[in-house]
Amino acid sequence: MTVIEAIVLGALQGATEFLPVSSSGHLLLAKALFEASDVPVLFDVLLHVATLVAVCIVFRHRIATLIGAAVRFVIRRSRPEDREHYPMIVVVLVATIITGAIGVGIESLPGARTPLSASVLFLVTAVILIITRWARGTRRSDRVRLLDAVILGAAQGAGVLPGVSRSGITISAGLFAGLDRETAGEVSFVLSLPAILGALVLTLGDAGSLTASVSAPAIVAGFATGLVVGLVSLRLLLVLVRRGGLALFSIYLVPLGVWGIVYFS
Repeated sequence: MTVIEAIVLGALQGATEFLPVSSSGHLLLAKALFEASDVPVLFDVLLHVATLVAVCIVFRHRIATLIGAAVRFVIRRSRPEDREHYPMIVVVLVATIITGAIGVGIESLPGARTPLSASVLFLVTAVILIITRWARGTRRSDRVRLLDAVILGAAQGAGVLPGVSRSGITISAGLFAGLDRETAGEVSFVLSLPAILGALVLTLGDAGSLTASVSAPAIVAGFATGLVVGLVSLRLLLVLVRRGGLALFSIYLVPLGVWGIVYFS
């Protein structure tokens, strides 16, 4: 893989990780077109880590608050103001466990990571985004429930499939569970942190094969590009979520899915 190809993939990851169009599906199609399908999954995960850093930057205060409340609970030095954050902490923990269980099962499915299957799932994601136009949630983060954790965890688990947008399906699930748009977006991105870190741990064994097929400059270039573009696309999506604009991305996903089905059939 050349540095230019790594930059293209990094930009693609940065833009599509947060915009509800499936970053893993785009990376799968791009690597097929670049004839770089032999590049280990760890490279994709490193690009995801770049966008994880973007999440940490944008939501740094919220993440620090949740971690602080959790740590103080564990060491038994809780403050009265910590109580309002406990529901969100429980949702993140439970949803992450459910995501892991479903994700491991999906990864073992034959044919789950092909350009053709991703193209079909682009259309599924488009339908989900269109339906969000009728979602009218009102609950904020201090009113999230255990049922929300189950729904969000299952949705994020399904987001392991290339072609299913992790951000799109978790935000949509949150909206249909009754969360308001701002809370649905916030929970979706906070949930991405343990999910991406878990994927990184599971793929660290590919480190040797990664350096054999991708040069260090290419890895750095892809990571840096993913981070910068990710920051821009994350802020853009937060605006669109508040305005109820998720369905707009179906205009892009439908022709992309149809093209992929025709091209890779």
